[in-house]
Amino acid sequence: MRPVAVVGIGKTPFGAWPDRDIRSLTTEAIAKTLKDAHATPEQVEAFYLGNFAGPSFVGQNHLAPYVASAAGMSGIPATRFEAACASSGSAFFHAVSAVSAGMYDVALVAGVEVMTSQPTPKVAEILASAGDLNGEIRAGATFPALFAMIARRHMYEFGTTREQLAAVAVKNHAAGSKNPDAHLKKVITVEQALKGKPVADPLTIYDCSLISDGAAAVLLAPLDRVREFGGKGARILGIAQTSDHLALDQKQDITTFAAVQRAGAKAYKMAGITAKQVDFAELHDCFTIAEIIASEDLGFCERGQGGPYAEAGCTSLTGARPINTSGGLKSKGHPVGATGVAQICDIVMQLRGEAGERQVRRHSIGLAQNLGGSGATCVVTILGATA
Repeated sequence: MRPVAVVGIGKTPFGAWPDRDIRSLTTEAIAKTLKDAHATPEQVEAFYLGNFAGPSFVGQNHLAPYVASAAGMSGIPATRFEAACASSGSAFFHAVSAVSAGMYDVALVAGVEVMTSQPTPKVAEILASAGDLNGEIRAGATFPALFAMIARRHMYEFGTTREQLAAVAVKNHAAGSKNPDAHLKKVITVEQALKGKPVADPLTIYDCSLISDGAAAVLLAPLDRVREFGGKGARILGIAQTSDHLALDQKQDITTFAAVQRAGAKAYKMAGITAKQVDFAELHDCFTIAEIIASEDLGFCERGQGGPYAEAGCTSLTGARPINTSGGLKSKGHPVGATGVAQICDIVMQLRGEAGERQVRRHSIGLAQNLGGSGATCVVTILGATA
């Protein structure tokens, strides 16, 4: 297995784009990526697309060749990956595996979702299909309801408070306000977060990620070819994808995600590091409680201490370990199929020192964690600078 690097990144702004479709958003992100890598479409040998529900949101299927041909990459293998909100994280995992194995030298990975084409109740219904049909969905459960149950149990077990959930939202909104590509550039206070419109007790609207449109892309190549693509690569130190049960009632403990723990352990082992050596991270904050639990499962803090860890400012831009300097799904936005690759783009920006007002001081090693459903899929990637 040979070392692999991300040699180009590109993404669209996230937001509500009623005049854009899947093809136009993805081709924009791809064009930016190829420009960033000083590459051409003809150099790409394989295309991997992450998309959760294009057929349901916009009625288009067979999406990978649909996008690849529009981006000038017709004729190569083009495959769509679906793993709920971890769709493009999964596409990225499989592309890295192929390049590492020597099957391809240059692979392009993109993620996209157009969600605002449907009214909010329909969006909730489509997203719920990533849960367990026979149990949760037939009982009327949506993901806000499921994560509200997770939050309530975490509160019961560990004393986590609504103020600590709010601290995550406030911190991510503060970072997102500095991100020119974020969907919601709005600074909020703890009081605002606590008084937000109720969604599913104890979660308010400020605890929930956004319904967004957008796309992101990255170009992969062997590490020894970084200089051919502009020399601004980021080395993939470790990567793992794992899975777990879809339904909450099948999990032994809903205050932890077994898939996150397993993926983190495998990625740390591959990278030859521990959690203490991670300088910053992009965690999957589909809901504020998800970031708190991920920070525990990945070893950034002790079990049950994710709430106090966030409330103490440890995860802020100037904290000991900044988390979601992009604004996270909470502020940057969450076009579900694009999220995993967008996280990689944000990690690479930090490693390059190109994050502007959001740039962290220590940026040698970054971690991205992409979650699917209520923990049924997880992809963890650890990246480091190549120079």
